[in-house]
Amino acid sequence: MKVILLDNIKGVGKKDEIINASDGYARNFLFPKKLAVEANAENLTKLKGKQDSASHKKEVEKEEAKKIAEKLKTIRPKLKVKAGENGKVFGGVTAKDIADVLEKEYSIKIDKKKIDLKENIKVLGTANVNVKLFEGVTGEIKIDVISE
Repeated sequence: MKVILLDNIKGVGKKDEIINASDGYARNFLFPKKLAVEANAENLTKLKGKQDSASHKKEVEKEEAKKIAEKLKTIRPKLKVKAGENGKVFGGVTAKDIADVLEKEYSIKIDKKKIDLKENIKVLGTANVNVKLFEGVTGEIKIDVISE
């Protein structure tokens, strides 16, 4: 019997996957626990609509990420930090600092976890930072680290 899984089931399959289950397993376990529904025409149509909706939403998010990536190329934020005489920054510039400046000055909201900073920026000058906006979409931003 073909069934559509409504939840992830270890050893059986993942949510929204169509599997072949034995009649007894489907009727006695999957259906009563609402873990699956029969793969009839109505349920298959609902599943297709749900998948189309999810793919459309993903495309919209990808387009927005591309727009943000283009905007990141044109801006050049300046971070004012305390630094010593030899150009060493006290503490360093973190991904959170960069995310805060982007949000305050440019109204670009980016999660600090998406800013790909190998280690904190510890010297004055210009730094190139990669930002992972979406799967397959990355942006690069140039940041000027200046002394207060």
